[in-house]
Amino acid sequence: MKLKLLLFLLSLSILSCVQQQDTQAPEKLLNEVLVLGAIHSGHKTDSVYNTAYLEKLIREIKPDYILAEIPPDRMQEVMEGFKRDDSISEPRVMRFPEYVDVVFPLTKELDFEIIPTAGWTRPMAEERSAKLRAISRDSTRTKDWQAYVTANQLSDSLYKATGKVNDPYFIHTDRYDEIQDVALQTYNRLFNVELGLGGWENINIAHYWHIEKALEKHRYKGKRVLIIYGAGHKGWFLRELRKRDDIKLLDMKPFLDHINQK
Repeated sequence: MKLKLLLFLLSLSILSCVQQQDTQAPEKLLNEVLVLGAIHSGHKTDSVYNTAYLEKLIREIKPDYILAEIPPDRMQEVMEGFKRDDSISEPRVMRFPEYVDVVFPLTKELDFEIIPTAGWTRPMAEERSAKLRAISRDSTRTKDWQAYVTANQLSDSLYKATGKVNDPYFIHTDRYDEIQDVALQTYNRLFNVELGLGGWENINIAHYWHIEKALEKHRYKGKRVLIIYGAGHKGWFLRELRKRDDIKLLDMKPFLDHINQK
């Protein structure tokens, strides 16, 4: 009887300790994640989705981290140049006004960290371009090349038919991703393996490896993460991000609504 009582009291003591540990454990807060589809040089010329619009949108989002389409091995050079004379001379990043004219200047006012996540390398891009040129000139690959060209033309025509080209609302919809996939999935099916690391599926895997690494590092911090990439990548990333249960994916529409109401 005494032994049973002793065991009972011991179990209560253990349960009390476990409950106390549980209450002292830090709360796991889901990070909020948004994927922003950029149009690169189009931000310089578009009448709506321009750099000024992009600046207002990022201010409205108020990110804690921006995962950028910048290779990690280029980030130091980019930051050194920007801190030295407020300019960016790194050739790859110079092509993207969303970073040159918006994201980096905003670091002076907003408190967010830029995390480079691009899997791109110059040798990869040069090899891809050379292989695509060779395929386009190869008489034995005429059928494949024509299928690729036709898919691009169809994708472009479907996009133009919406009457919403470069419309930031439309770019941030699943329908936009479906239209892009008309060309991209054909491109992927025909050439991904042949293009090696520069293939469509392969380069997205490389990008997403860095993105996942950043998400894992900052898991359960209750922060807001903004992923900025060319809009064609958005659908691929979203399909992978929707598999995660440690983040909350946010829709871009409410943020677009807010800046349009101001």
